[in-house]
Amino acid sequence: MRRSTKGSSLKLSADSQRLASLAHAILQASSRLEERSWERSLDALLQKLLKTDHQNTIDAALDFLFVADVSTYDVLMESVEAVSSSARIERDDKHYDALLIAVPVLAWTRFVIASGPIAADHVMTLSAHLYGHVLAEDTRLAMAPTLFSIDQLPRTHAETYTMTQRMAQAALAGAALGPLVNPADTAPFLADTRYLLAVVVAAADAPFFRWQTSPTQLNVMAEREEALTQWRTQSIPSVERLLPGCGVELLAPEAYYVACREADRKVRPVSIHAAVHYLTHSLGIEATRLSVIIGNFGEELNNDRVDEYRISFTLLKKSEVIYGIVWPLYGPETAEEDTAIDEMPGTDPINEIMALLKECGVTDITHHDEHFPMEFCDDCGAPLFSDAEAELVHAEMPDDMPQTSGHLH
Repeated sequence: MRRSTKGSSLKLSADSQRLASLAHAILQASSRLEERSWERSLDALLQKLLKTDHQNTIDAALDFLFVADVSTYDVLMESVEAVSSSARIERDDKHYDALLIAVPVLAWTRFVIASGPIAADHVMTLSAHLYGHVLAEDTRLAMAPTLFSIDQLPRTHAETYTMTQRMAQAALAGAALGPLVNPADTAPFLADTRYLLAVVVAAADAPFFRWQTSPTQLNVMAEREEALTQWRTQSIPSVERLLPGCGVELLAPEAYYVACREADRKVRPVSIHAAVHYLTHSLGIEATRLSVIIGNFGEELNNDRVDEYRISFTLLKKSEVIYGIVWPLYGPETAEEDTAIDEMPGTDPINEIMALLKECGVTDITHHDEHFPMEFCDDCGAPLFSDAEAELVHAEMPDDMPQTSGHLH
């Protein structure tokens, strides 16, 4: 997944140069055999760097390529993610493959979204449902007994690599994992994602998932969807017990980084629905009494690139921003600057945001044409939002507003 860069040094270390060179070689390969040969070389170097926690070396190469060659950047990022979230392990003269998977849970509430340790019986139940509906036969699973918030997930590829290796060994040994030690504080949001993490282990080159073992393989996607539907049906009661007082949506268990990206995208519309629901119920008003201002925000103002939209909520015909949420853009998403509010909603983000707001009953919507810097409050670190006059302000609830422990994305 592409990321913003705060600048990169023109001088790379030898290992950073090799990472960039090997990624470029993969991109230029003229055959699958050549491509796989370069991939093995790149994977071996990444294994060494991740094992020794040389995250800075990897970051330097990524930062350089993000500016110099986006296509090669994507190749290197894909390789870093693959190596850090998978493993080839030898045990008792046998070889095994291991894959770190995540199960994202979208949750929304007016109260608190739980996170933290999970009781052993819940881990056993959820693991049993994965075995029963998702995983291939003869796989082994180790699930972390923690419901992770995004603040508690590994922060670097090296940390992800270490977690994958540790959980893979536990899966092979049939050993129980301990809860997260000294977890980071969880920021309270009205709509947020929680994650179950697990490692699946299979014999080398054997399938991980049930739909990979289809005898006909004539309609793999239909078989995958059927398996996931059955798994969701069986698992959702257990997940709901982990998140009391919350509405939940259970996403598919997938490879770690793929699942996290999907959750990042899916939580955005949930955040809008949660914001409107909270404001209308807390203030005792209809959604038509709310106004929304959408601002384009980016780190690189000189090229007008939009990195995220910040959505400000005010009371109708009032100037004070009472709440705000952030809608980040990911990967190939782009901002269509010539979109009119009354146009039919398309696939671009600004139309999607407007369509969601109208679906929630909000009709007074303003989209500023200008671009704003991604500024934050000096005191609390909260993002600043644009008001109707295109001034950046702190979102603050009215003094007589009922207090809640939650905030919004």
